[in-house]
Amino acid sequence: MQATGAQQQAASAPRPRLGMSVEVLTTPGGVVALEASSDHRLRIHAGPPVRGSCGVHRFLYTRGDIDVLPAGYADVWEEDDANTSLLLELPASLMRRAAMDMGRDPDTAGLDLRHQLRDPQIQHIAWALDAERIAGHPNGLLYTESLGIALAVHLLGRFAAPSKPPRGLSALQLRRVTAYIEEHLDQNLSLDRLAGVAEISASHLKTLFKRSTGLPVHEYVVQRRVERAKALLSRGDLPASQVAIEAGFAHQSHMARCMRRVLGVTPTALARRSPRR
Repeated sequence: MQATGAQQQAASAPRPRLGMSVEVLTTPGGVVALEASSDHRLRIHAGPPVRGSCGVHRFLYTRGDIDVLPAGYADVWEEDDANTSLLLELPASLMRRAAMDMGRDPDTAGLDLRHQLRDPQIQHIAWALDAERIAGHPNGLLYTESLGIALAVHLLGRFAAPSKPPRGLSALQLRRVTAYIEEHLDQNLSLDRLAGVAEISASHLKTLFKRSTGLPVHEYVVQRRVERAKALLSRGDLPASQVAIEAGFAHQSHMARCMRRVLGVTPTALARRSPRR
């Protein structure tokens, strides 16, 4: 059976990078700086014991000691002697794939910073990857990817970064936006204008506002307009048509629909309850 055009196109399309980068890191002694990377990294001590310091902290690394370095982390330390380590880089695509396979949110999957771990499973995979590198990768990409997935799953299972609650608007942004809404309820409140008040994009405002208030922007505005209309109707000195305009509704029928949905009562019923002047 011949492959279809779509199958051929999929086969020829570049695969997402799931394989790991494995390299030997040799340092002559003295100050060592590791620049920040977009990948998560593991550094596994592979040579004779080495003493050194990080700030005021003295250390002794022996073969198999492991550092887990999250994406974006840079490190500086000083070694007394020459040192040899394996540096394994886990790309974001690999961590996302492992997180999805584990049923976790791939957008929040990360690793916690750790130094001088002893973990036989990590060591086993690291030495296997290094042996594959030395041999010239005879087993191909699939072998490396399989080891990488196994390593990423193990790391996320044991050393995942603490989950952070989703971020909403800052207290200042929320005060600005809600105050602007209150002051301009009788006007056309566009999402772009409110986003400008918060000094963020409209798409971010939609997401962050709901996290902060539990309501979409539009629903929050409707509820505030209903509350204003309720207060004006309770005064009893304005006709319902004027109340609708003062509260920002398109017309009296629009106000009635929203009040029935939010409060379960009609403007007429509220007006009847108002004290007569």
